[in-house]
Amino acid sequence: MEDLINKIKNRLELRPEAEEFLYSISKETKRSKGEVLIREGQIVKKTFFVTSGCLRSYCIDKSGKEHTLLFAIKDWWISDYIAIHTDELATLTVECLTDSTIIEFNAKQLDEIHTLFPEFESYQRHNLERHVVSLHQRILNQLQLNASERYDLFLKQYPDIERHTRNYHIASFLGITQESLSRIRVEKGKK
Repeated sequence: MEDLINKIKNRLELRPEAEEFLYSISKETKRSKGEVLIREGQIVKKTFFVTSGCLRSYCIDKSGKEHTLLFAIKDWWISDYIAIHTDELATLTVECLTDSTIIEFNAKQLDEIHTLFPEFESYQRHNLERHVVSLHQRILNQLQLNASERYDLFLKQYPDIERHTRNYHIASFLGITQESLSRIRVEKGKK
């Protein structure tokens, strides 16, 4: 929790009451590799901040194929935000790809922080802007870049992730087959 508090303090002046509120609505937990935090079809009430490890969110299409939407590593947030903000059931599954340490927040209580401590508005707006930019960039990359270029960008964004994930996780994130991923890796090895 101290890492998150320090991260917040780098962006704004955190009053002791606000820090106390954050501690009161959070719980730091260690989760095991393979553990599911959110399962498709369930009610979602939590959001998670990763302090160590690697998590991913994914959905399964009508033909049963997995599509990885996000990898969350140290200092990243993860949840099914559509389910939280629309009060619908989860369309995503969030799982731990490694043993991980996370901070769990009740999403509704975390949302109250803006009313109780208005200084958080700019911090949350900054996080939201970063998230939206990241999503838009990912969409543009899927539309404009070939698979090899997307893989290069993936490695820059997640430099150590290959040792924590399976090939099909990466392939599904890039929108390619495992065979295509293998070919790209072979080509890159020759350069």
